[in-house]
Amino acid sequence: MRRGERRGAGGPRPGSPVPAGKASLEEPPDGAPSGRRSTESEVYDDGTNTFFWRAHTLTVLFILTCVLGYVTLLEETPQDTAYNTKRGIVASILVFLCFGVTQAKDGPFSRPHPAYWRFWLCVSVVYELFLIFILFQTVQDGRQFLKYVDPRLGVPLPERDYGGNCLIYDADNKTDPFHNVWDKLDGFVPAHFLGWYLKTLMIRDWWTCTIVSVMFEFLEYSLEHQLPNFSECWWDHWIMDVLVCNGLGIYCGMKTLKWLSLKTYKWQGLWNIPTYKGKMKRIAFQFTPYSWVRFEWKPASSLRRWLAVCGIILVFLLAELNTFYLKFVLWLPPEHYLVLLRLVFYVNVGGVAMREIYDFMDDPKPHKKLGQQAWLVAAITATELLIVVKYDPHTLTLSLPFYIAQCWTLGSVLVLTWTVWRFFLRDITLRYKETRRQKQQSGGDKGSAKGNADGTPPGPDVPPGPVEAEREGAPALD
Repeated sequence: MRRGERRGAGGPRPGSPVPAGKASLEEPPDGAPSGRRSTESEVYDDGTNTFFWRAHTLTVLFILTCVLGYVTLLEETPQDTAYNTKRGIVASILVFLCFGVTQAKDGPFSRPHPAYWRFWLCVSVVYELFLIFILFQTVQDGRQFLKYVDPRLGVPLPERDYGGNCLIYDADNKTDPFHNVWDKLDGFVPAHFLGWYLKTLMIRDWWTCTIVSVMFEFLEYSLEHQLPNFSECWWDHWIMDVLVCNGLGIYCGMKTLKWLSLKTYKWQGLWNIPTYKGKMKRIAFQFTPYSWVRFEWKPASSLRRWLAVCGIILVFLLAELNTFYLKFVLWLPPEHYLVLLRLVFYVNVGGVAMREIYDFMDDPKPHKKLGQQAWLVAAITATELLIVVKYDPHTLTLSLPFYIAQCWTLGSVLVLTWTVWRFFLRDITLRYKETRRQKQQSGGDKGSAKGNADGTPPGPDVPPGPVEAEREGAPALD
């Protein structure tokens, strides 16, 4: 079983066994090509390969066979068709997850265990298949199908409007003049902070996180005529969301990224640590990254990276919008556990997907194709959008207000203009100037060569220096 984060071409595999008692610093010998990028931390690993890290394919297969044998031979099958259908679907999913956890390909992460990330990869496949099933149902059947998950679902829900009275201080309310502020404080406030803290750990760039945060507020302004849930007070948008919740989450995330980039990654086997305090510390650090890669997106360095960063921002915004639109079209209450499970799912798969995208952009030679988790996240986001389009096309086709359409058109034109100038016109201008300079330089070299052949000086007369003056008998000037 591979243990450790995926490396560049030619680099050693993290966690590979080494002789007992000898530690290996993951640096290639002198003269060998380095497998570690300049943005990747050094890792010190003694190579201990304990029972915790070994593959248990036969053990899982034996346990799975025993469970299925017990259900088949010793358990009486109920006569409830609906119950048997549900149990059969759940059993099929669990068998697939067992297969994936033991046999699927490892991703770029290894902590707390590679099997953990293989599990979420298989959950991604199951979720995508579930979305495709919902996509192929009629609108009524799709909504009523969720009753098999929770009988309380399948009922139209009223949308909550967060706008209304936007006075921060209501002088007419003598008992609690700040009641408007307290009314807006609900469970989504800490969720906003935690969500942006985790998003910052995924993206690992302050500018990109801030752009996504601000653009989503503009999207809420633009789409509040479609979903009343987007209607919020101005101070709720820019103070509570952007500055307090999102801004504080991004700030704490950046501080955590700084600590992770400076942290020493030195790993020892648990039984090689002599003290109990050291063992407990080693267990706690098992839930931290094996190594760290600092993301340097550099969107303006090339057209490829610019389009990739724009695509990442677009997918992030689309996934955020899908959260609200799926609740709206599938009649899911905001506090339902399915909504929470979807967010937990994205938290676990988002970090892997971002690392695979960065590897694909930054080091294309060993990563010639997009990673499996990144591929699935993109497919899931697109499928969720298609479900929204199919289940409620009327809401999505509500035209934007004229002034909002003008703002988005102007913004799109500015971005497109900058893209054309930065990656096409500017490069053409620089190449033209460089060609002209080379021609002038080559013309000057030809003139110098011709002047040397005729015995004439190549340039204008230059006053003789001290050495020449002394040779001619004139006193040298200091």
